[in-house]
Amino acid sequence: MFPHHREREQPIFSARAHVFQIDPTTKRNWIPASKHAVTVSFFYDATRNVYRIISVGGTKAIINCTVTPSMTFTKTSQKFGQWADSRANTVYGLGFATEQQLHQFAEKFKEVKDAARLAREKSQDKELANTALTIAAPQDLSDELQSPPVMCVNGPEDKLFRSQSADITLSSEKERIKKMLSEGSICEMNLEAELFTLQDSNSKLVAALHEANANVEQWKKQLTAYQEETERLRDQVADLEAHGPSDLLKDELTQSLEELEALLKAKDEEIHILQSKKAEYHEMEHQRDEAIHRLREMEMRNSDLERRIQNTEQNLSNSLEDRDRLDTEIQRAIEILDIKIFDLNDLRQSLVKLIDK
Repeated sequence: MFPHHREREQPIFSARAHVFQIDPTTKRNWIPASKHAVTVSFFYDATRNVYRIISVGGTKAIINCTVTPSMTFTKTSQKFGQWADSRANTVYGLGFATEQQLHQFAEKFKEVKDAARLAREKSQDKELANTALTIAAPQDLSDELQSPPVMCVNGPEDKLFRSQSADITLSSEKERIKKMLSEGSICEMNLEAELFTLQDSNSKLVAALHEANANVEQWKKQLTAYQEETERLRDQVADLEAHGPSDLLKDELTQSLEELEALLKAKDEEIHILQSKKAEYHEMEHQRDEAIHRLREMEMRNSDLERRIQNTEQNLSNSLEDRDRLDTEIQRAIEILDIKIFDLNDLRQSLVKLIDK
């Protein structure tokens, strides 16, 4: 069925874009329908007077959407646009390489939608006319077969009166149907616009929620660390209380006193040694000055090393930024190359068609 439609349909516009579909479960997130940029084309079926948007990825159709007058293509960013397909119960999103491509696709979408609206109005007028002819013919026949003999006295004037009444009824019914269709289209367009606005707000809220969740995780880790530290301190306090505060304090004072007495004895011995060895005292002062000088030199070297480390880290950061910028430029070049390859492919197909002709 699909190849048969493609034979009688003619492409009228094509563009390259990344295709997305709305998540059918959450109706919030976008699901990529193609790994790379694919061709998205408008097709016109002259036999059925129908416009369709078709995109094929590999061997399956990614987009197979019939354009209706109620559809609206909305630009949600500089390079992204979307529209809803009520028949497929989904929302399609297209990401373009440039803002100009998005603008061209949006203009073509509006043009095709207007053409579909005109085609629907013509089809409705034709159906109403056929319905009027179908209703009028059996009515005349039944009137001739089943009307009382008294009504046949008027002859052609009675038939003319009935034909005029049928025309007035059909005209009023036609206007009522058009009014209902226009009101339904306006309501549907307003609902789609409101839906897209809510989806945009919802995406912003989801991003804010993710950021808040990340902060909450960090706060939870800090709270866990604080709780562990509190438990450790509580254990220490419990241990101190279990040993008894007075005994503990007494033991600490006794130990401090013994340390001070030992330190005092050591200092007395040092004084006796220094008094007996005054010559060595001056040498020790000289060694102390040298040690202080070496310590200062080490501190200067340390500060120099820290400065070098900072410069190295800055150079590393600059190198990483240069690499990221180079990766971005390479990605952009790859996208441009994909577009050029697509253009060359279209040119090749056009040349093959010219050669075949």
